[in-house]
Amino acid sequence: MTEAERLSKRLIQQTSCSRREAELYIEGGWVTVDGQVIEEPQHPVRDEQIVLLPGAKAETQPPITLLLHKPVGLGCGMGANSTQQLLSHAHHWAEDASGIRPLNRHLRRLELLTPLETDASGLLVFSQSHAVVRLFKEQGATLEQEYLVEVAGSLDEKGLKRLSFGQTYKGVTVPPCKVSWQSETRLRFAIKAVQPGQLRFMCENVGLQVLGVRRLRFGRTGLAKVPVGQWRYLGLNEKF
Repeated sequence: MTEAERLSKRLIQQTSCSRREAELYIEGGWVTVDGQVIEEPQHPVRDEQIVLLPGAKAETQPPITLLLHKPVGLGCGMGANSTQQLLSHAHHWAEDASGIRPLNRHLRRLELLTPLETDASGLLVFSQSHAVVRLFKEQGATLEQEYLVEVAGSLDEKGLKRLSFGQTYKGVTVPPCKVSWQSETRLRFAIKAVQPGQLRFMCENVGLQVLGVRRLRFGRTGLAKVPVGQWRYLGLNEKF
């Protein structure tokens, strides 16, 4: 049996590429070992078949951001019954139009930037990008969010205005927001700096029963048509 050596070293021997090119090819998911994509340059190989895939590019892989459609009932922590279980290639939306090639490294070191209550659904943002993480930590409160709230009960024009401004939640006056009826049972909120439980409290404060809360958008970017329980990449030209 051939003595084990690094995958990157074997690729250099086969293709006469540089060490840096070999590492970039491997990290980019362009190299297979016996038909399986391996993304670690240090992966040990012996007699396996090493193949550099057609169209391979020796490019640095930028950090990515994922947009997940959270279902009701999953928490945002690290437990078994959390959204973490959805961060796998099996839950990647088949119609993702970002053009980004899925890699295993995209599912590591992701930071959740926009948590939701367990009984709410909709957009969650996970990111590896320091720039995106900094944006949400420094300016997240200034980004408008869009929600659909399913309600039961009646609401006159005066009540609708009370939802838009003048309410207090946890001792803090809620900033003005835009509220409108999308249907007979659905309210649309365009609002900033939403706290956990705030929308439910606001609706119940005007006599409505809340049946469901779903976040559609954060800033300029939304879920689009991503099904519940699936995720897509933030496109290269998309901004929050």
